[in-house]
Amino acid sequence: MARPVDWTLYFVADVSAAGSRDIVALVEAAVEGGVTAVQLRAKDLETRDLLDLARRLVERLAKRRVPLLVNDRVDVALASGAAGVHLGQDDLPPADARRLLGRGRIIGLSANTLREAQAAEAAGADYIGLGPVYATATKITALPILGAEGLGGIRAKVKLPIIGIGGVNETNARPLVEAGASGVAVVSAIMDAPDPAAAARRLRQALGR
Repeated sequence: MARPVDWTLYFVADVSAAGSRDIVALVEAAVEGGVTAVQLRAKDLETRDLLDLARRLVERLAKRRVPLLVNDRVDVALASGAAGVHLGQDDLPPADARRLLGRGRIIGLSANTLREAQAAEAAGADYIGLGPVYATATKITALPILGAEGLGGIRAKVKLPIIGIGGVNETNARPLVEAGASGVAVVSAIMDAPDPAAAARRLRQALGR
């Protein structure tokens, strides 16, 4: 079984949003500020570049016992020694990912509805990234916005950890935890901050943790 993870503040480090900044240094600053888990999202990188970056992050984050998950790429997660992978609804099915990764690595799955959340649970996912919980400009989507109330309704019917994602920032994070989320996932709230460590600290304070 995958080891337990503190999902309180889950940072989705999007390479395409980093611009000229060093993504490794940005992630390290965010972790210094209180990030408890990191997902590497790098849809435009060539495979070897992505693998090299994932390996560097695994090495740096291991010192702080913070897990790295790789977005979409089961092969890169496996080759880099990452803690696991995060999959979308159109990616490799969780059951197939589990056969490749084994029981020791984490598999997260995006969901927007109760049906998708229950299917993720039945398929053996380790957590659900539920959203969008708020309106977001980070990812263009036609999916309905759930809000804290929608998250709470799904929380009551699934047992897996739920991480609220989509438009989350220091002003609206707390209601998601109060509704039953195990934590929140953020992208721009840290990626766009001039001081990622300070942004992470403010988010942790807003969450009351």
